[in-house]
Amino acid sequence: MVAVKGRLNGLPPTSMLNSHIDWDRLRREFASAQPFPHIVIDGLLDPAFARQVSDAYPSLEQARALGREFAGLNERGKIQITDAKVFPEPVQRLNALLASPAFLERMSFVTGKPDLLADQALVGGGMHATGPRGRLDVHVDFNRLESSGWFRCLNVLVFLNQDWRAEWGGQLELWDEPVKVCHRSVEPLLNRCVLFETSEKSYHGVAPVHCPAGVFRKSFAAYYYTLAAPPGWDGKDHTTIFRARPTEQLRGKLLMPLEQLSRDVSDTLRRAKRAAKKITRRDRS
Repeated sequence: MVAVKGRLNGLPPTSMLNSHIDWDRLRREFASAQPFPHIVIDGLLDPAFARQVSDAYPSLEQARALGREFAGLNERGKIQITDAKVFPEPVQRLNALLASPAFLERMSFVTGKPDLLADQALVGGGMHATGPRGRLDVHVDFNRLESSGWFRCLNVLVFLNQDWRAEWGGQLELWDEPVKVCHRSVEPLLNRCVLFETSEKSYHGVAPVHCPAGVFRKSFAAYYYTLAAPPGWDGKDHTTIFRARPTEQLRGKLLMPLEQLSRDVSDTLRRAKRAAKKITRRDRS
């Protein structure tokens, strides 16, 4: 049973969650956090369940067969599995928990964002596995879900790394909007969860991973959306926007612009092909 403190006592019990979470305190912390609203929850899940999920993750070799491995400049060495049908059973239960009405209600309470929607397709989310020399540059996420037009507003990251060492890197970094100061660096320890608001200034990244062979960084990501546009939305959709850290001058001034140009060309070609297919189908009908 989950003994939820504060105004959430009426929610159905969720046995996979830790039974001692003070949701009122988390609500206060989220609203006051810098550089943008966020919280770090140590022990989100029941400890035994968290270990089950961690132990159920496939090896890197198995993960490559199940998902997609990134090999670009900005995102390298990370494998992403979004198809819930291939998740191991404990991971399926975690996915169901994070998308459940009861958990979404908790997230609405903590963040003050009503009517949250979970993406069942887990676009960009799901199981993440990052091996040695993996990295994810500082970025803000895409702002709308292309398939539905929903507006992205929250990220939930659950870390699943047993006996992770600080010298292995892989910390989640939360940066200010100019990407000059890293305000918080979060070790990706087992059963630690980070919830943060996604906006045009929520710059975050993952420190380069230096774990030994045979070890990899495990996390699970869920993203939440709303039907309503966020305040101040300029009417423009965008994909992930990357920025270089202050110490990465070559990446910022040369390598990243070239990478972005390549992505823009690919996106334009993809949209053109999709538009051509629609015209062809219309002409045939």
